[in-house]
This record gives sequence, C-alpha cells and structure tokens, in this order.
Amino acid sequence: MTGKQLRQLCGTVLIMEAIVIGLAIPVAIVQEHLRHGVAGGVGGALAVCALLLGGVVGRPGMGWALWAGSALQVLVIAAGVVVPAMYILGVIFAALWVTGIWLARRLQASPAPRAPSAPDT
Repeated sequence: MTGKQLRQLCGTVLIMEAIVIGLAIPVAIVQEHLRHGVAGGVGGALAVCALLLGGVVGRPGMGWALWAGSALQVLVIAAGVVVPAMYILGVIFAALWVTGIWLARRLQASPAPRAPSAPDT
C-alpha cells in the first residue's frame, strides 16, 4: 500500500477526530456532569492518541498504526457511554476510517496513468 495516500486519507480522519474529541470534553463536563479531571484525562488521552497516530499512519514500518487506529475507533464509540453523541460521531469516524483504508488500497491497486504519446508523422 502506498504510504502517501494512506497518510493523506487516514491521517486526515484521525486529526479531525482529535478535534471532535477535544470539543467533546466540555460537553462531558457541562452536559454529563463529569469531573473535570476525568473528562480532560480520558478525552485528552484519546485526542493525543489520535494526533500521534495521524502523524505515523502510512509511514514505512508503521503498519501497526492501522490496527491502533482501528482500536481507537472502538474506544471513541465506547465513549458514547459518557457522552451519548459520541456513539454517532464514533460510528461516523469509524466509517471514514474504513473508507480511507479502502480508498488507499484501491488507489494503490489501480495502474498508474501513462503520459500520452506523441503522434507519429
């Protein structure tokens, strides 16, 4: 699999997911009455993991990052226990994650476009 497409697609999903997780921290505190330390610790850890994985996914020798990113998707969905909106957001990001992997593999499998040849005269 080409790392460039995987980095672009899956890395973008993870970075956007980190932003959404970060924005869910105040929601957990205000709406769900979660203690600041718990919400910040758990939400912050998930967001930092998403950012770090977004930086290494698709790089040579970092095949484990796909598995770690998939595990992160499960954890984000599980965060719906605390903030119910995370069930929906987690499923959306998991779908984007799977689509990113699928598209990167599909792009890698397609033949490279050839340059048009000059007409013979």
